[in-house]
Amino acid sequence: MKFSKFYIDGEWVEPASSRSIELLNPATEVVYASAALGNADDVDRAVKAARNAFASFGQTSAAARIDLLERIVAALIERQDELLAAIVQEMGAPCGMKAQVGMPIDSFKQAIETLRAYDFERPIGSSMVRREPIGVCGLICAWNWPMQILCSKLAYALAAGCTVIAKPSEFTPGSAVLLTEILHGVGIPKGVINLVLGDGAVVGHAISAHLNIDLVSITGSTSAGILVAEAAAASVKRVAQELGGKSAHIVLPGADLAAAAQWNVTRGFANAGQSCHAPTRTLVHSDALEPFLDAMVSEVAKVRVGDPTDPHTMMGPLATAAQYDKVQRYIQLGLDQGARLVTGGPGRPASTNTGYFVKPTVFADVTPDMAIAQDEIFGPVLSIISYKSEREAVEIANGTRYGLGGYVSAPNRDTGLAIARQIRAGRIFLNGARDDPAVPLGGYKQSGNGRELGVFGLEEYLEVKGLIGF
Repeated sequence: MKFSKFYIDGEWVEPASSRSIELLNPATEVVYASAALGNADDVDRAVKAARNAFASFGQTSAAARIDLLERIVAALIERQDELLAAIVQEMGAPCGMKAQVGMPIDSFKQAIETLRAYDFERPIGSSMVRREPIGVCGLICAWNWPMQILCSKLAYALAAGCTVIAKPSEFTPGSAVLLTEILHGVGIPKGVINLVLGDGAVVGHAISAHLNIDLVSITGSTSAGILVAEAAAASVKRVAQELGGKSAHIVLPGADLAAAAQWNVTRGFANAGQSCHAPTRTLVHSDALEPFLDAMVSEVAKVRVGDPTDPHTMMGPLATAAQYDKVQRYIQLGLDQGARLVTGGPGRPASTNTGYFVKPTVFADVTPDMAIAQDEIFGPVLSIISYKSEREAVEIANGTRYGLGGYVSAPNRDTGLAIARQIRAGRIFLNGARDDPAVPLGGYKQSGNGRELGVFGLEEYLEVKGLIGF
């Protein structure tokens, strides 16, 4: 299989250079495809197409854009099995993890509902505030939720009337290519969406630095977000960043320990822990620590690790060899720094001898200053930290450079809300609540700037114009 062409100005075109990368199936470590790697010339060609298309697409009515988005939703639903199969192959998500495709579809559905209710012109005194599409947008995406990350940006850029240059991760281009083929099939206007494959150092930098791109939105590591912001600074473009996280799950006295453990394992080990929102630090009152650990061990034992094409598999491999090595280093570092290994540990599970599989791992007796409690590991490694007071729990929860997500298990809503208000993070979940695509997503501190999804996600792609006396 070869992903050898880019989608620019409504056509599949040859890249400007011959650079390419081999893609390995993370479950088998066997090469299954190659992908072209673009350069600044490819980005420039895509920007020109997007700029030309914006002249007309930016003037379309909300009704016309709603019609386009509805056609996209219908096409995605029709081909969701193909999309999921591509994601299973390229990054090892279990085939039963329907959210890898269901959440992208929900993003488009929510964008439709948001756009349908949104008022682009609003009075303010005797004047008016008008919101208009910001223009040409560069979308730089990570590999862990390849379609969800792209679609949560793309749906709202299109809803706003913007045109796009998209760059998926070089490790997961297949689902983006298939998505683009689907978009072409629904009749999206030429130049509105452009796809350039490549790495961050070349294509990501070219997008960030390009003078004719008005906004760049990145989902990735904090270090990658910093590089994007630095490259974008000279052109004074808007930068939206959804970056790293080290989310805390505070289990309050009186909470259902079994339910909290079940939810923590489900959310923490989903996608093999490769989620910036994963509750990787669990804060438990010292009086409840041992019963909670017993509940955690019981839940981890239920996690079935293995072949991602098996519908019974709950956790597949990590996406790349580099990620596998990183996670193994942190597991060893946890042992070296004195954390107590509750379950899991170094090496592959006994059931596997190839692939980037990791044992679901839980550490106890973790102190807030340990590396496993401070750094984003991005794998199935959970740290259990005990506390003696709610004040201490909040201090520990806020005691990292990140602020993306937070979780509270509480005996009731009011108790949980009192704690949630003190956590400095962009999204807080109570008692295992389900995700809500209308609620904004984004971070405090070094977890990023800007928001995605819902009204706030739409407004990320809009400029504000004051009309005085109109």
